[in-house]
Amino acid sequence: MAKKKQDDEDKELKVTFQSKKEYMCPVCDAEFRKEELFSGGGRLIAGKLTEELHRLYEPSAKYGVIFPLVYEAIVCPECWFSSMEADFPQLPKDNIEKVRDDIEIRMKETQLIFPNVEFHENRTLMDGAASQYLTLRCYDYYNKQSSPTIKQGLAAIRCAWLLDELDKKYSGQHYDWLATLFRKKSQYLYNEALAREQSGRETLSGIKIFGPDTDKNYSYEGMLYMCAYLRYKFGPAHNEAERISSLEDARRTIAKLFGMGKSSKDKPGAFLEIARSLYDTINRELSDKE
Repeated sequence: MAKKKQDDEDKELKVTFQSKKEYMCPVCDAEFRKEELFSGGGRLIAGKLTEELHRLYEPSAKYGVIFPLVYEAIVCPECWFSSMEADFPQLPKDNIEKVRDDIEIRMKETQLIFPNVEFHENRTLMDGAASQYLTLRCYDYYNKQSSPTIKQGLAAIRCAWLLDELDKKYSGQHYDWLATLFRKKSQYLYNEALAREQSGRETLSGIKIFGPDTDKNYSYEGMLYMCAYLRYKFGPAHNEAERISSLEDARRTIAKLFGMGKSSKDKPGAFLEIARSLYDTINRELSDKE
């Protein structure tokens, strides 16, 4: 009885566990299990929702601060091939050899940005940021039916969020600068995904959950918002004509949100308020430039 009580107490203090499901890497055939977050027990205390639709969490007195995104991507611990869970076994066979040829370079370049990472043990914040970088990189090997561009955009912004946290933990190590670079990369990828979808070059049907965070799916409307927000914050800034053109595109994109009906499960009132605020901000800047 005493042992069972101790086991229960140990479980209560744990944040993660190894899933029962086994994964086989399509690149190197390694078998492994994924680290998952326990749910409930006061582990996650939801905080504010940022303008980037990123959910912040308050530190728990019992568990400290937890970052769900650290555990989101699947990474093979042997060859560091990475993707979103549903896509992990779907790597096109024609590209497997290319991913194999990239193993050494992939590991070396990842470690240049994220030192001392590895994926055999429970993940650290550094490992989590590296996992999103690897996901961004590995979607280069997926075909257009998998909607790789928008998934790369998601991985880039998620990497930026985890870099924000690394900057808080290790100030002065330039993680803030890296976070800005990944936001700029995300800006390009989000808007490129939208352009490809509109031109028929790439479908968006290969993504079911647009996020951008893990707590809620803001669907296609959330993607439109992120396209506009990232273009406003990280689009052209130094050339006046390019800036105006970029802002006008962002305004047209976000205006579509208000033609898609009232608030709903995917478009709660709080989200529409954030979108309206961005629309008004863009309008004011364009008015000042007239």
